[in-house]
Amino acid sequence: MALAVVRDLREYRALVSEEELAEFETDVLAGFVLARASAGLVDSTIRNDTNHLELIRDWFGRPLWETESADADVYFGKVLRDAKPTTRTGRAGVLAVFFQFLEPRHKVELHNLTRAVTCGDQIS
Repeated sequence: MALAVVRDLREYRALVSEEELAEFETDVLAGFVLARASAGLVDSTIRNDTNHLELIRDWFGRPLWETESADADVYFGKVLRDAKPTTRTGRAGVLAVFFQFLEPRHKVELHNLTRAVTCGDQIS
C-alpha cells in the first residue's frame, strides 16, 4: 500500500463567469420572493420588498452580497438623506431581512462561486 498526496480540489475550481453570477443573483432573489410568499406575506409587500432591493442594487451597481457597512452608511446617510423616514426604514429593514435570508442559505455557495469569505459584512 502506498501513500498519496491529498489535494484540496477547491483551489482548482474556476471562478464563474459574469453571466453565471448574474443568473445566481436572479436565483437568489427568486428564492427570497418564494421564502417571503411561503411566510404568508401578501404580494404587494413582496413587490415592495423586491423594489427596495432593486433600487439599492441599482445604486450599488454590484450584487447586494458585496455591500459592506460603509456602503450602507453612504446610501442611507447621503443618498436617502432627504427621503421620508418610512422610505429609509423600509429599505433598511428589507436589506436586513435579505441578509438574514442570504447568509444561512447561500454563504457556502457564494464562497465557492466568488471566493468571498462572507456576504458583505452582514448589514443588519
